[in-house]
Amino acid sequence: MINVAVCGANGKMGQEVIKAVKSAEDMLLVAKIDINDGEFATIKDAKDSVNIDILVDFTQPKSIYENALYCLNNNINIVIGTTGLSDMQIEQLEKLSKESHTGCFIAPNFSTGAVLMMKFAQMAAKYFNNAEIIEYHHNQKKDAPSGTAVKTAAMMAEAVNGTDGVNDKIGDFTNGNCTEIETIAGARGANSYNNIHIHSVRMPGFMASQEVIFGSNGQTLKIRHDSTDRECYMPGVLLAIRYINVHKNFVYGLNNIL
Repeated sequence: MINVAVCGANGKMGQEVIKAVKSAEDMLLVAKIDINDGEFATIKDAKDSVNIDILVDFTQPKSIYENALYCLNNNINIVIGTTGLSDMQIEQLEKLSKESHTGCFIAPNFSTGAVLMMKFAQMAAKYFNNAEIIEYHHNQKKDAPSGTAVKTAAMMAEAVNGTDGVNDKIGDFTNGNCTEIETIAGARGANSYNNIHIHSVRMPGFMASQEVIFGSNGQTLKIRHDSTDRECYMPGVLLAIRYINVHKNFVYGLNNIL
């Protein structure tokens, strides 16, 4: 049995993870961790009381990095669904994971449909010189842009650059655009990898959606994914738990194990 602890247990995603773990025949829920009326208030409290093989974290951007550092420094394999980590923080977690021989699985999105959307966008990036991303989330999501949007942009850039980030092929995804003047700052969205503009919408009525728009002379291509229920993330979460329990390495993105 895989002993699983859930951090952020009282949140909406945490509650879904708890149900999924309880329904898995090869897993045992050993700790529900949450600063708000959790079975344990901290990861340390849980570690001192129970044996944890894997900790699944769905907390907040402001706490995830410290949570991950604690786990990797204390031989607790971690599956991270919380977004908001910077590129530098991800690099540090990868380094620490390898040094400590402790598993660290970071997934901007655990939905298989969203992973396919990112892969399709990566494939299309080779054939279009212009692209932008619009991501839609509920108005309680704290970080923007979403981790899924950032990962998508990085994958699209990698497709045309290789892996070194040097603009040696298509490069700029605003190819042919005129010189732009924002009369209101931010009107063109966040400028990410290879000038892929990301627009974040936060509004009641949405859960999680993303649209990648490609354009060239005479045509546009739209690749869109919509999540309407958090249950759609659970197969990916369970897959990550099982993978990291065996391999205990560093993984960034569910696409790497599908």
